[in-house]
Amino acid sequence: QVQLVESGGGLVQPGGSLRLSCAASGSFFSQHVMGWYRQAPGKERELVARIGSYADTDYADSVRGRFTISRDNAKNMMYLQMNSLKPEDTAVYYCKDEHWESWGQGTQVTISA
Repeated sequence: QVQLVESGGGLVQPGGSLRLSCAASGSFFSQHVMGWYRQAPGKERELVARIGSYADTDYADSVRGRFTISRDNAKNMMYLQMNSLKPEDTAVYYCKDEHWESWGQGTQVTISA
């Protein structure tokens, strides 16, 4: 199993940037597909971005070109660089280990003037 801890959320003005981090414990992190998801109030949790063990990436249409997912296997870390943030990006952001189907506790991202 794995434990995941997100950090880096906060309140940012529209057009601003944030970098989320996900720290993973456990073995074989480098071999697992990892994902960032988000859930806005009253909405379903949705996939934001996913990164494979070879750093192959996939993005939701709504964030492609603005967000960048990355990982540092030596540190068991995953990141989400979010630029050109919009109010509709407001949500709780979660990281997920797709192999173990384990979730972190989430970090709140609020985009507001």
